[in-house]
This record gives sequence, structure tokens and C-alpha cells, in this order.
Amino acid sequence: MSSAQGTGAEEGMLLTLCYEVNGSCYRTLHPFGVQLAIYLACALGTLITVLGNLLVVIVVSHFKALHTPTNLLLLSLALADLLLGLTVLPFSTIRSVERCWYFGDDFCRLHTFLDTLFCLTSIFHLCFISMDRHCAICDPLLYPTKFTIRVACIYIGVGWAVPMAYTSVFLYTKAIEEGLGHLLQEVPCVGSCQLLFNKLWGWLNFPVFFFPCLVMIALYIKIFTVANKQARLINNMNRSIGSQLLIGASRSERKAAKTLGVAVGVYLLCWLPFTIDTTVDSLMDFITPPVLFDILIWFAYFNSAFNPLIYVFSYHCFRKAVKLVLTHGIFCSRIPTVDLYQ
Repeated sequence: MSSAQGTGAEEGMLLTLCYEVNGSCYRTLHPFGVQLAIYLACALGTLITVLGNLLVVIVVSHFKALHTPTNLLLLSLALADLLLGLTVLPFSTIRSVERCWYFGDDFCRLHTFLDTLFCLTSIFHLCFISMDRHCAICDPLLYPTKFTIRVACIYIGVGWAVPMAYTSVFLYTKAIEEGLGHLLQEVPCVGSCQLLFNKLWGWLNFPVFFFPCLVMIALYIKIFTVANKQARLINNMNRSIGSQLLIGASRSERKAAKTLGVAVGVYLLCWLPFTIDTTVDSLMDFITPPVLFDILIWFAYFNSAFNPLIYVFSYHCFRKAVKLVLTHGIFCSRIPTVDLYQ
């Protein structure tokens, strides 16, 4: 091969690299239409995540009728999902489409920290909301005294503190990295933004992500059983005394059980494939194709977009509050005191 041909081949190869250095990752060169479609899909998911959770934060903060312990958990959940959409998903979009990380090693570590923190915080809050619903339906008489504002604040504190401590230990301390060097996989190329991707990381992520899932499933099964039992009793009493109030109570319990069931199902659909792949991949020396890994992680991301639709907008009082905000704005002096439950 002549020197001119070699130079041309080398230049052609450099055009597909993330950086013009030895060991650089290769940039994925999609056709323009495919690349545009992927960008639009990721941008749409990010936009839905941001707008949906922003509405939840505004509505719960603004309306006094929604200042309850349960809604404080929903507010904190929406804040975690909102921050994920604002600080993580835009950069994850570029990395997923281009297959390159252009923002430096320090921001790569910060991005990974925020990604893990907000996802874990969201999962912990989903678990705590399940516990709240379990208490409300299975022990309704003691619920007002057992689940107070103070208890909700404790749950919120734990839901943020534990993920922050867990993520900080693995991403910002050298002890784990130095002590487990034999388990670490070297970064395959420059510009990949893969930090601490080791076998221990994969195995620890499995219980951390999967244990809340088991708690939610167990609580949902009990809630569903109790709600159906109470509904039958209420229907039998209704036939005897014809009380519309009892009919409303039965519908409320069934709706709460149905909402939680949908939430558990969506959570499993979004997170289980990624969690299982992460664990199996650590045993198989990380053989998952990058495209498949990106698809799985975006499925997990989209759980944050579904949360407002499941937990908030399925209830009439929240839909009414959102309608008031969109039609009258948040600066009307009478809106915060509107009776949303009428």
C-alpha cells in the first residue's frame, strides 16, 4: 500500500473516533434520519419527565389542600425525577446517540454520581409510598396517627441520605477502588465514561435495586387482598343500609390498590431488565452490546416519566389542581385555598 493510501485510510478512521488519540472510542455514525429519530425520542422522554414532575412540584407546593404526609413523599419523588431529567438525561442522550463522552473525566464521575443518586432516590421513594398506602388501607383507623408529617420527613431524609452515602462511597473514595483492583475492568477506550464498572458493583446493584421491588410486590399483594375483602364487606353492608358513603369508600380503596398495582408493574417493566442485565453482565465479563445496554438504561430512565402519570394525575384532586394552574396560573391569590376534594 502506498503512503498516500495509508494516510487516506488513517484519516477515514480518525473521522469515526471520539478523540484523535490512541485508544479512543469509536463514534457511531448513524444515517441522519436514524440519528435524528433517536435524538427526538430521547428529547421527548426528557421533556415529558421534566414537565410532568415540574407540574407535580408546583401543584403540591402551591395548594394547601395537598399538604399531607403522603403528598410530601410524592413531592420529594417528583423532585428526584425532575433533577434526573434536568441534569442527567440531556448528557445521557448525547452519549447514547454518539457513543462518545465529550465532557471530561471529572464531569463523567459527577454525571454517574447524579445518575445513580436520583435513580436510587426515586426507587426508595416508590418503596416508601407503597408502605404508606399499605398502612392507609390495612390499618385505616391508626393511619392518621402512625403516618404523620414528621414520619414522612424521616422517610424523605432516609430516601435521600442512603442513596447519597452509597453512591459517594463507590464513586468518590479510593478505598474501594484500591482494595478491589483485581475485580475492576479497565476502561475499554478513551471517551466511554464507564466508572467502576466491576463485578462487585454489578452484584451490589442487584439487591439495592431489587429489594425495594420485592417490598413493593409483597405490600401490593397484601393491599390487594385487604382491599378486596373490605370491598366485599362494604358492598354487603351497602345492600343492608344503602349508604352512598360506603360505596365511595369501597371505590377509593380499590382505586388505591389499582394505582399501586400499576406502579409496581411499570416499575418491574422499566427496572427489572436493566437490573438483571447488570448482574448477569458482571458474570459474563461484560458482553452486553452497547446498543442493548443503552436501550435498557433508557427503559429505566422512563420510569421517572411515568411516575407523575401513575401516582398523581390518576387522582381527581391532582388533575383539578393542574387544570387550575394551567388556566389561572399560580399567582391568583384564591387558588391555593381552593377545595380540591369537592
